Amino acid sequence: MFNNQSILITGGTGSFGKAFIKHILKNYKPKNVIVYSRDELKQFEMQQEFEQAKAVQFLIGDVRDENRLSAACHGVDLVVHAAALKQIPTAEYNPMECIKTNIIGAQNIINVALHHKIKKVIALSTDKAANPANLYGATKLAADRLFVAANNIDVTGHTRFSVVRYGNVMGSRGSVVPLFKKLLSQGAKELPVTDARMTRFWITLDHGIQFVSKAFQRMHGGEIFIPKLPSSTIMDIILALAPEVKAKMIGIRAGEKLHELMCTKDDARMTLEFQDHYIVKPSIVCHFQADYGINALGEQGHPVCEGFEYSSETNPWFLSVDEIQTLLNEEQTVSHAILETVN
Repeated sequence: MFNNQSILITGGTGSFGKAFIKHILKNYKPKNVIVYSRDELKQFEMQQEFEQAKAVQFLIGDVRDENRLSAACHGVDLVVHAAALKQIPTAEYNPMECIKTNIIGAQNIINVALHHKIKKVIALSTDKAANPANLYGATKLAADRLFVAANNIDVTGHTRFSVVRYGNVMGSRGSVVPLFKKLLSQGAKELPVTDARMTRFWITLDHGIQFVSKAFQRMHGGEIFIPKLPSSTIMDIILALAPEVKAKMIGIRAGEKLHELMCTKDDARMTLEFQDHYIVKPSIVCHFQADYGINALGEQGHPVCEGFEYSSETNPWFLSVDEIQTLLNEEQTVSHAILETVN
């Protein structure tokens, strides 16, 4: 899938981007991999990490700038769109900036991909886009709809767009886990918790990378791919990290939800279940013929039951404290192994 392909990752200096590139370099022989992001310092630091990887190219640019994005996409075959403003409080206080990056930036990706006849685009989304309660989630929902609808713009079907939606990445900078670890390393006796009832979906960085890679092979175009993930309570995360440390309740932040959704009841009629994931079919009719019940790898899915809802609160797969500890250890081991492979 990725051999002899030119791959561009927007927001490529983030946790996902760095790990995804390491995965590609370890397992495939791409023509080149382009890191497209706006942070000069992060690119400089990442260049030191990848100085032996000749296939990796670094380009400064913002997804808000369609001309620069277009210049970066000359000769590109595949795009992973990971760039976004993701902090919920930041989005609430700076709404137009979030809209410019997450919505207008998404449309720029679509325009450029169609112009350059890029083969496949996968946009990374979030569980916060399902029944959003905050601006960040609302912008990602809008972006998801843009990418789904984009499949109807090019009647030749040369460029296909799909979306991958998943929960909190356990090892990413935006996760609560690194924050808790940092506070613990500084000798904290209490950890801040917004609400003890809170539940979240969890995915390891490695699982996220594998799932996105597989989505490129599975996609027809227009699907929202959703992995089957475990849930946990925030209190069990603390018990797994430091059982002797107390939780300090600080109250729910602006736009924060107690529980997250991946699939809503309203989407149930369009949702298919596969062995390790769900897909939400397009609610609009695409001009190309696609049997979403059988993906491009030949895997078969079936409709979910009426009223189905995939929520972190009612998820049948809940992690125990021991399982969370195992997952955290595995995440750290895999991250180190990938880093050693590249260097």
